[in-house]
Amino acid sequence: MPEQLPSGFESLATSRAYFTQESMLAVETRKRKLFIGLPRETSLQENRLGLTPEAVQHLVNAGHEIVLEAGAGEPSKYADHDYSEAGATIAYSAEEVYKADIILKVAPPTLDEIELMHAGQTLISAMQMGSLSAEYIAALMRKKINAIGFEFMKDPSGARPVVRAMSEIAGSTVMLIAAEYLARSNEGKGIILGGITGVPPSQVVILGAGTVAEYAARAATGLGAEVKVFDNHLYKLRRLKHNLGMQLYTSTLDTFALSQQIRRADVVIGALAVEDGRIPFMVPEEMVSSMASGSVIIDVSIDQGGCFETSEITTHSNPVFRKYDVVHYCVPNMASRVPRTATNALSNIFTPILQEISQHGGINEVLFTNEHFRSGVYIYRGSLTNAAIAKKFNLRYKELGLLIAVRN
Repeated sequence: MPEQLPSGFESLATSRAYFTQESMLAVETRKRKLFIGLPRETSLQENRLGLTPEAVQHLVNAGHEIVLEAGAGEPSKYADHDYSEAGATIAYSAEEVYKADIILKVAPPTLDEIELMHAGQTLISAMQMGSLSAEYIAALMRKKINAIGFEFMKDPSGARPVVRAMSEIAGSTVMLIAAEYLARSNEGKGIILGGITGVPPSQVVILGAGTVAEYAARAATGLGAEVKVFDNHLYKLRRLKHNLGMQLYTSTLDTFALSQQIRRADVVIGALAVEDGRIPFMVPEEMVSSMASGSVIIDVSIDQGGCFETSEITTHSNPVFRKYDVVHYCVPNMASRVPRTATNALSNIFTPILQEISQHGGINEVLFTNEHFRSGVYIYRGSLTNAAIAKKFNLRYKELGLLIAVRN
């Protein structure tokens, strides 16, 4: 009688667990260590910074090196100690910071700061199209750097995240400013922004129906003000009403209707977006002169030329002036009024971008693979790649896609 195999042995003998298995090979990664510099902002009353201490700690833990110029975080109420504890190196001169491979700034570098830069370096900062000069562009090109204007960078949805974030801050802030200057303590009309039972609400007119308008309208209606929004793009007006979830007075920029509403307004917000390099509509001086004494104008678009013929750029230290006894608030950098909030917003945007640059193996690789990030580039290795800048200063430019393809 044949010998019986032990119970279960046969199943083990035929099990794939004893067959030769494929070995797992290590996958080569292209991750690259980044050397990031955070210089102290030298532009007038620029209080924001690109990264918070928490973001710095996250990047340092991922193996990156970050150098911060001493005092850079103070305007945002962050101490050098906060950054050193997070792993950043504190430098006591701008020259040390500008040795980094990536310079992350908020305001564009000055001509003196450009002289500290070196070939192959990447600059991520605001471009500020309205204040560019041919001399400035030439200085950047001579340095053979990559220059990226973060206000033109896009996310996968096609939106501009930095512009959106700063517009949300500006829209939320304008009503606080308006309430401040309507008060008697600031020689205003002596009225509350909004309304109470039995008293007619204050009148707010908003020019534009973008992000600033949306957040300004939400704040004003929440306080009880009567809000009227003007814009020539009907789809923006529809989107605004949908986002607010309420019926709202909206109109195209009809001169007669607008003049009637501005004459009655307590507050007028200028938040029109630039189109084809200019503001599509400007409120004439005659309309401003018809406003009641003590009314408030806040021109959020002043950095692009302004929405009012009477507008003049002001500063945080001297934010208002009066013309026709109408208070004009025309500070171009409104987000710097609340720099800690703005720094947190910017840090949330830049941290994933820096991580993506590292994961792709460097700036050249991420530009090759990420068309949304590419949208912010205006100088690539010393060559101008922005058609609008080229047209403005009558310069020659090269297609970025062709340059990147050649480099690869």
